Amino acid sequence: MSPSAIAGNIPNLITLARLFAVPLLVWLIIHGEIAAAFWVFVLAGVSDALDGFIAKRFGFVTTLGTYLDPVADKALLVSAYITLGQAGHINAWLVILVVFRDVLIIGGTVLFHTLDRPVEMRPFFISKLNTLLQILLIAVLLGNLGIGIPDFDSLPTLAFFVGVTTALSGLAYMGRWVFGVRVDPKWRRAGDAIATGKRLERGR
Repeated sequence: MSPSAIAGNIPNLITLARLFAVPLLVWLIIHGEIAAAFWVFVLAGVSDALDGFIAKRFGFVTTLGTYLDPVADKALLVSAYITLGQAGHINAWLVILVVFRDVLIIGGTVLFHTLDRPVEMRPFFISKLNTLLQILLIAVLLGNLGIGIPDFDSLPTLAFFVGVTTALSGLAYMGRWVFGVRVDPKWRRAGDAIATGKRLERGR
């Protein structure tokens, strides 16, 4: 591989490093090494900003990177929520909501691609806000538990807003998919064909 090809894949390599940090983060939380888990999470967040900056600044944006980056982010956040929930640091209702929303988005995307109806994956503002709040909640929680950073009793409020924005974000994606299907000409023709076939069946 040429040096230029290696340089062009630096953002993807950083993203892969973040993805491989997920099992380390889970292991640290399970074994009570919360301080180390906090710093792993912080480094993962820095790497997320760094790979995006390098890709855009030097024109290293790739198709692989556009798919790999959100996968790494989701894997990190969902794993952190599940593990911290299992350890009793996050309420079960919030863990279920966060995981269900991501399963809904991934499942919907796979379904529509399978049906030859690729969906628009441009995130909503509420989704960006939700991701920011999810990250902030984990960072504040790990920082407080691991190295004693004061949370100023903000965790219940953060958890509430994470729950609200998670629900609204999931509903926003569902609305985009449902109404996108209804107005898409190809799907409208398919629906008309099915309706015509049913009328013919009844007329026999």
